[in-house]
Amino acid sequence: MKIALGCDHAGFVLKKEVKEHIEKLGYEVIDVGTNSEESVDYPDFAFACAEKVAKGEAEKGVIICGSGVGACITANKVKGVRAAICHDEYSATQGVEHDDMNVICIGGRIVNNTTAKILVENFLKAKFTKEERHLRRLNKVLDIEKNNFK
Repeated sequence: MKIALGCDHAGFVLKKEVKEHIEKLGYEVIDVGTNSEESVDYPDFAFACAEKVAKGEAEKGVIICGSGVGACITANKVKGVRAAICHDEYSATQGVEHDDMNVICIGGRIVNNTTAKILVENFLKAKFTKEERHLRRLNKVLDIEKNNFK
């Protein structure tokens, strides 16, 4: 499975740790940057990551910025992306199982390295349940997307 990974300057240090962890888990990483702690604009890298997922070049995406908020807002502007900020294990798993989340956004200034690795691992291993109630709700979300982004 290919995983897109992006960050801004505030997520750069954590991104290095997360990238190594993802690779240790056996996934291929598509690193869309940034590649230093020099100040950059989070939308550039959040979009690059989300676009990889939307185009099917990556199955899932991980974006790290200072709080996760800006990355999440940006990623959700990309058609086909269902991104959420997750700073706890339950949300990282349940977001995939119930909501078919395909991009996780993490605050590099919010969680430590160990927590980030756990969140990403849970997110990557989780699978959408396809239970009728979850499919029904996902289809409603997809209808909203279809009717509002032409």
